Amino acid sequence: MKKVFTAEQISDWFTSEATFANIKLTDGAAETKSADPDILILFLFYKYPSLPITKNREELISFIENNSVVIIRGATGSGKTTQLPQFILDHCNEKKAACNIVVTQPRKIGATSIARWVATQRKCTLGSMVGYQVGLEKMATEHTRLIYMTTGVLLQKLVSAKCLTEYSHIFVDEVHERTEEMDFLLLILRKLLHSNSRYVKIILMSATINCRQFAEYFGTLVRGKMNPAYMFEVPGAPYAIEEFYLDNLQNLFPYRVDSLHLDDPHISVEMYNLAIGLIQSFDEMEGKVPSRKSEKEDGMILSERGSVLVFLPGINEICYMQEALSKLVHKRLQVYSLHSTVTMEEQNGVFLSPVPGYRKVILSTNIAESSVTVPDVKYVIDFCLVRHLVCDQDTNCQSLRLTWASKTNCNQRKGRAGRVSKGYCYRLVTKEFWNNEIPEYMTPEMLLAPLSSIMLKVKLLNMGDPRSLLSAALSPPNIGNIVRTVLQLKEMGALSVKSDGKGQNEDGELTFLGRVLAHLPVDLYLGKMIVLGHVFGCLDECLIIAASHSLKSFFAIPSMQQLAGHRSKLAFARGTPSDSIAFVNAFKAWYSSKKRGQLRHPKDELDWGRENFIQIKRIREVAELYEDLKNRASQFNMHVQANNEPDYTSIHRLQFILQVVIAGAYYPNYFIQGEIDEDLASRELNGLNPRTTVVLRNLPPYSFLYYKQLQSLFRLCGQVKSISFESSRAYMEFYRTSKDSGVLPEVSLALLLAQQGRPMELSVYPIEQIEKCAGNRNITHMKYTRVNVDFQNQSICPVGVVSSTIDPDKLPPNRLFVVNITEVVEVGHFWGFQADEASLEKQRHLTADINKRTLHPVTVSLYPNLLCVAPYSELNEQSLYYRAKILHMRGNTVEVFFLDFGNAAVVASSSLRELPSDLLIHPFQAQEFQLIGIRPSAQSIIMGNQWSSRARDRFIMLVKGKSLIVSLYSILHNVMRVQLLINTETTNTSVADILVEEGHAVIAEESFDSKQNHDALMSLYKDMETGSYVPNAASSSWKDRKREDKDLIDSLLAHFSKSDQSFSRTKVQLHGPSTPHKINFHSLSHKTYYKTVCVERSSINSLALNENPHHKHQRMLVAGMVSVNSTGTCILLKNASLMPDIPGLPVLITMLFTPLMELRTNEERTCYTGALCGLGWNSQTQEGILPEHDIELAFDVKFDVEDITEINALRMAINCLVCDGPFGTLHLGPEKISNLQENCQERLLRLFTKSPPREAVSPVYYENLEKWNQVDPSLRMDIQKPDSGKTRGFLFQLHPVTLLNT
Repeated sequence: MKKVFTAEQISDWFTSEATFANIKLTDGAAETKSADPDILILFLFYKYPSLPITKNREELISFIENNSVVIIRGATGSGKTTQLPQFILDHCNEKKAACNIVVTQPRKIGATSIARWVATQRKCTLGSMVGYQVGLEKMATEHTRLIYMTTGVLLQKLVSAKCLTEYSHIFVDEVHERTEEMDFLLLILRKLLHSNSRYVKIILMSATINCRQFAEYFGTLVRGKMNPAYMFEVPGAPYAIEEFYLDNLQNLFPYRVDSLHLDDPHISVEMYNLAIGLIQSFDEMEGKVPSRKSEKEDGMILSERGSVLVFLPGINEICYMQEALSKLVHKRLQVYSLHSTVTMEEQNGVFLSPVPGYRKVILSTNIAESSVTVPDVKYVIDFCLVRHLVCDQDTNCQSLRLTWASKTNCNQRKGRAGRVSKGYCYRLVTKEFWNNEIPEYMTPEMLLAPLSSIMLKVKLLNMGDPRSLLSAALSPPNIGNIVRTVLQLKEMGALSVKSDGKGQNEDGELTFLGRVLAHLPVDLYLGKMIVLGHVFGCLDECLIIAASHSLKSFFAIPSMQQLAGHRSKLAFARGTPSDSIAFVNAFKAWYSSKKRGQLRHPKDELDWGRENFIQIKRIREVAELYEDLKNRASQFNMHVQANNEPDYTSIHRLQFILQVVIAGAYYPNYFIQGEIDEDLASRELNGLNPRTTVVLRNLPPYSFLYYKQLQSLFRLCGQVKSISFESSRAYMEFYRTSKDSGVLPEVSLALLLAQQGRPMELSVYPIEQIEKCAGNRNITHMKYTRVNVDFQNQSICPVGVVSSTIDPDKLPPNRLFVVNITEVVEVGHFWGFQADEASLEKQRHLTADINKRTLHPVTVSLYPNLLCVAPYSELNEQSLYYRAKILHMRGNTVEVFFLDFGNAAVVASSSLRELPSDLLIHPFQAQEFQLIGIRPSAQSIIMGNQWSSRARDRFIMLVKGKSLIVSLYSILHNVMRVQLLINTETTNTSVADILVEEGHAVIAEESFDSKQNHDALMSLYKDMETGSYVPNAASSSWKDRKREDKDLIDSLLAHFSKSDQSFSRTKVQLHGPSTPHKINFHSLSHKTYYKTVCVERSSINSLALNENPHHKHQRMLVAGMVSVNSTGTCILLKNASLMPDIPGLPVLITMLFTPLMELRTNEERTCYTGALCGLGWNSQTQEGILPEHDIELAFDVKFDVEDITEINALRMAINCLVCDGPFGTLHLGPEKISNLQENCQERLLRLFTKSPPREAVSPVYYENLEKWNQVDPSLRMDIQKPDSGKTRGFLFQLHPVTLLNT
């Protein structure tokens, strides 16, 4: 009787916590721990499926047992990956021989899905006999005999072990994918096989392999002659696949297709239409086949309508085709996209059976070539294109370039069809182009991509210099690529900058940082960030950033909810324009919610994820990698410190330090913001506030008729406060929703609308129809008239052509007047009301009028900015009602703002009353004020993001609740910009001067708009004082005209709102929204300065605005990843952080983190004017060693010897925490590390908060730009090296000082 095991019994045998099998292969026989005898019974029940490879089972086992290396080629679906490792597993079991089999896959999804399939077929628990390991995810126990893992995981294991003997058989699948990792793995297998692991069996497999090339590479020397490795071809394929080319499709479709060119790979509109036509034609083709209902094959139900897999080169092409297919509403198609950025939910749909009667269409990148198998695919449509990673020669940046795919790749794609029935492959190239132009094989990545990670592994293997070892690769990289990689590692600090002996550009000593980077499974820049995070005491945050940027983004922004997703990311950034910090804050929010038990139930966690646009599965993966990185870092004596609950100042101080660490890690990916013409920007925005306003262009005549459509177009961005129509433009202004005075999130979201791909459209009436509705009145003057729509006051009014921004009737009678200050918004920003007797009398009269009336409860639903009356009382006084507007709603209470006093309060929702309409005619008495001539000091910015808590407390103490004298300078965006004076016994003291003296603020210039308004204001006051001011003579006739136009506008709006449906309409495309304040960035390196810089669309900084174009000092953007577009004209930035707006910060950051620096002086040598930063120069050629990364700085603030000394002192302090030797990092105690970290933090802050602040200077560029060795050796003072013999492998050299004439 057969013994049967339940799933529970098998699960009990194998636990996920168990360790991996420990096998050692010696010259004799393999040794292993004895397995549970019951597991062996599982081998008896397995029957192999009927696949082509099954017929050759015995033959293949014999070849593998008798040869060190076997190369196997077999069609896709022949059973190589799933069956062959099982043949070996069962053969070893029959012989009672130990075995430990590993099978590599290029991608995670491939390794996990294949392992699951094999475990299911063998009826064993995944993680027992069959398991997998991808990244940190491991499903394997000590009893696991067959494990599937990614190429990278095996590579890491072999580099650490320096031998192959953990495994008996190593199967390397998809070897045709000549990635950098794959070629290096093959190099290590070959090297170790011939040195210390000669009894391990290596099997290379692919459907499209160049067998001869691999056989010769793994050949063995026998009697002086090289014998190639054994090759085996698996005959047959599961089902026939018919191929078609453009030549075969000419009779089917009328499309004229342009001739294809090898040097111009692209997809034309006609080619897209051809592919769509093909998909539509499959219905007709299948109709000719005798009707068969869904059939069952291999346990899977096949749909009547076969699925279609379309191979496209990238996400943009996928989106284009997805949109085109979505218009075929009657064709019953279920369209899925498959690429690296789709959400998990969207990806899972690919594997589901379609709804009965529907056809599944999958639009995929090359991810579906080998990693993902969708069994029900019947048709493959292949554009024969791929985006390939190359290294741009000018910038040394990586670039995804559109190229023709190789025949190897295209044949892999063809094999995706014909898995369960006959397949069809349509290649959208001509047969002639396929035969003569499409390359046989792809160029190996090792010849194209940077070799940084490989190089560090080479150094760890300690098998010789990189050049010698890599020359033994299957396709050896050229010497130039090796040299460039060594130089980049030196620039990063992973290899010592100065190497002894010859060939310093081809090799270097591994530093402490280099050894750490070699052991971290993340990008090298991120590894450096972890080490710098340890140095500056923000390791935890750096681990989160490294984990988040190493995996697919956990911000799930579905294509239909781009705005809401972007709003969530902006919210997590909390006012700091940094993608990395948004990830940190989002991760901490999730992590702390879980810790507090708020997300205990999976449903609660998923709901939280949906609400915040975060994919829970992905953030959990980030958490796993975070823990793994934390453990790996601890092996180098870098530990996360337990933090007490930080206060406001500590939080912002640490955040600034983290931003500097991010910048240090990403050196030299530095960019600066371009200047904006203030005058031009002001005119483009019509003098409106750039922080709250965007502009739309190309509006049709009589555009005010469509104000409700415009309001609706922006409803997902936020609440529109007003629309100003002028000519063919509309200026959309949003309500300010928070006390933060920066750019509104609503503005960023509105600008994001312009990037959505679909232009905004208005549905408009014919002009003749509009003019006909006016009857016998002439309205042509109103085609492009100035009209203002105010949603708060619900008014639509024409605006005078020459109307001034200053209304004399609303001005205080004198520039100097007294204000009662009621509410402080921020330092220098407050609300108050005029305290002269006339103003106070108005307030008393209005308050009495409101409170003697019978007030009615608010009948409409409450919403922000709703005008009402609300109660307020001082201490124990009786509550009185005042005019107010709602700011925020909080359950049963609301926060209201009192429009005549300027203060805010929280009141019960039920206590609000309707505001009688006749009370709206009185102007609101409260006024908003801002101080002129100051901005936050560096100290304030660092300790509070803008203003520190000390600065805020000091300002509140000076002004709140007091009556102070103000001197009016200008009125900008309805805000009075003033000097604020405190009257003492002897003199009037300026509040701004007090803030500057105490270090909270620095003196700043006023903006262009403010200066212009000031001139107009002063002229007006002068005319009023001398009696020469004459009110507009045409004012009475203008008022009559305005009244007429207002009546016309109202009648037109009423007419078209009533009979909306009876008019034919046309669509008009709008241009925008846009703003002239959008920042254009430039590279700090002069080699790439003139290239266009584009920030990735999903970045917070893709829409960064310059709020203060009158601040002329440089502001810096740092990028985590830099690539170039296919033409090399545009630099693309990812994971960007806009650094704090502190004068001199870009220069300080660059000098602090550059490997070497040479100072520039003026001709008289009385001051420093700049510095050249980079890897230095070649003493023989006198040229820069890595010129494309050299940065020529021109100082915009004054630096002296003391500053250079401070920078060197900080570099020495960093070295103390990043070095080898008896006093190195590994040997320091916790207390010593803590002291050294505090020293680094204090020195860093001291560098940026110099007192008094560094003086602004006009930048002067050095005559010989980017030329090294310009300093007379007698004037160059080298600082003694910190290397005392007790420490080595440190990060930074100390900068030499150029002596000045004193």
